[in-house]
Amino acid sequence: MNEKTINKDISCKDDFDPASITPDKALAHIFSAITAVSETESLPIREALGRVLANNIHSDINVPSGRNSAMDGYAINANDLPKTGTKTLSLIGSSFAGIPFSGSLESGQCVRIMTGAIMPEGTDTVIIQEDVEVNGSEILIDGETKARSNVREAGEDLAIGDLVLEKGMKLSPADIGLLASLGIAKVDVTRKLKVAFFSTGDELRSIGEELEDGMIYDSNRYTLYGMLSRLGVEIIDMGVVKDDKELMNQAFLEAKGKVDVLLTSGGVSVGEADFVKETLLNHGEVNFWKVAMKPGRPLTFGKLATTYFFGLPGNPVSVMVTFYQFVQPALKKLMGENTLLPVMVKVPCVSKLRKRPGRVEYQRGILEHDDSGKLVVRKTGAQGSGILRSMADANCFIVLPLDNEGVKPEEMVDVQPFYGVL
Repeated sequence: MNEKTINKDISCKDDFDPASITPDKALAHIFSAITAVSETESLPIREALGRVLANNIHSDINVPSGRNSAMDGYAINANDLPKTGTKTLSLIGSSFAGIPFSGSLESGQCVRIMTGAIMPEGTDTVIIQEDVEVNGSEILIDGETKARSNVREAGEDLAIGDLVLEKGMKLSPADIGLLASLGIAKVDVTRKLKVAFFSTGDELRSIGEELEDGMIYDSNRYTLYGMLSRLGVEIIDMGVVKDDKELMNQAFLEAKGKVDVLLTSGGVSVGEADFVKETLLNHGEVNFWKVAMKPGRPLTFGKLATTYFFGLPGNPVSVMVTFYQFVQPALKKLMGENTLLPVMVKVPCVSKLRKRPGRVEYQRGILEHDDSGKLVVRKTGAQGSGILRSMADANCFIVLPLDNEGVKPEEMVDVQPFYGVL
C-alpha cells in the first residue's frame, strides 16, 4: 500500500493504521537515535539545583565526622547501666554541638550532652533526658536503656570514599544540602539544552492580536513554554509560521544546526497545507511520522543536521500528550539524565471508560483519595483532543493499552501522574 492510498483510506478517526508504530517502538526509535550532550559547565551548588550531574561525587570526609549523640540526654559508659534497680552517677560536665567536653570519664560518671555533640572519651551510650532523674550534680538511671543506644557513629551517613551522588542525577534540594555537608562548593553539570519551537497555521493569532472569523489564539506555544521551563532548558520561541512553503523553509533553516531540538505544533497530518514533513525531508531525515496512539497519532520525529526534530500535532491536548510521552523523555536523555520515563501506578478507576482496540489511549484523569482513603482515578470528562480544559482539570493520564476495549468501574488501570502529584 503506498502513502497516497494510506492517506486516502486512513483518517485520524480510525483506531488502526498499518502505517503507525506503537508508542513503545516510537520511544525505542527516539532513544536509539539520541546521544547525550558531552559539554559541561561548573556551577556553584546553589545554582546547580535542577541540573543534571556530569560526574560521580565521592565523599572526601566522614559524615558525621566523629561519634556523636543522636538525642539530648546524658552520655555514659554502658558498663554503668544497672542490671537491676537504679544507679546514681556523678555529673561532671556538658558536651554541646561544636563545644565538646574536653576530659574523659571514669566509671560512675556522666556528662550532659546535646544532639550532635561529640561523645566524650570513655562514653558509648546516651540515656535520653526523659529517662533520667536529676538531683543537683547527680543523676539517677535505671537499666532500661540498651548499651550503645542513641549514638551516631563516625561515617554513619557517609564514609570516606562512598559514592554520594551518581552521574546523571537531576539535583534536588536534598542533593544540594548533601553536597554542602561535604564541603563541596561547585559541581560539574551538563550544559543547558537549546530548544526552539514554533506553531504553524494561517488560522493562528498570538495573544494581543484581534481575532477575525475563523481565527483562534495559539495556546500551544504557551503550554510548550510551560513544560519546557520545568526541564530547565534554554527556550527559543520562534512564534507562528504561516502555511507557506517558503516561510516554513526559512524557519527550518533558522533552527537547523543552531539548536539541540526543534519542536513544531501543527502541520504534520495529511492536509494540502501541511508542509512540516515535506520540509523536514528536504533538509534532514524522517525517522517515523505516525504513532498508534490517541490523541497524537500524527507525530513526526527526525533530524536536521545536528538538531533533533519533533513535529507535534496541532490539537492542544495532542501537543501535551506527545510532549510528555516522547519529547520530555528525549530531552532528559539528551541532557544525560538517568531517569527518563514517567512514573506509572496501578489504581482502580471509578469511571466507565470507552475505547476501541488499535491504539494506546492517554485519557485525562484525576488521581485522588476516595472517602475511605484509597487511591483511585476518574476521568475528567470529555476527552476530545481539542479540549484543553480536560488537561487543565487533570493531574494524570489514564493509559489504556493497544488491545484494551474499555474499562468498567472499579477495574484496575495504569496511571501516569503529572509533575508533582506523587
